[in-house]
Amino acid sequence: MSSSAAPVTDASFPEQVLESSVPVLVDFWAPWCGPCRMVAPVVDEIAEQYEGQIKVVKLNTDENPQVASQYGIRSIPTLMIFKDGQRVDMVVGAVPKTTLASTLEKYL
Repeated sequence: MSSSAAPVTDASFPEQVLESSVPVLVDFWAPWCGPCRMVAPVVDEIAEQYEGQIKVVKLNTDENPQVASQYGIRSIPTLMIFKDGQRVDMVVGAVPKTTLASTLEKYL
């Protein structure tokens, strides 16, 4: 599965997300999650559309429970937006691209 969103782990999260100089969209997902698979192409389209403006990463909550529990992820997919090391917004569930794009626009 080719993806524009780079995978992050519990170990790489602080460097990849919290220390990023651009806003970061984090897709919290798991392989068994149907809605996660539905939203994946949308996340990839966003990654391509906003290339250079934001960073898009995916975190597998099954393999990386630390970050997921740190941010209180209760249901997936959860898409969180981080800016300057802080969580500034989040969208829960499989949402249309327009919803995700308009949420992101606020932080560019």
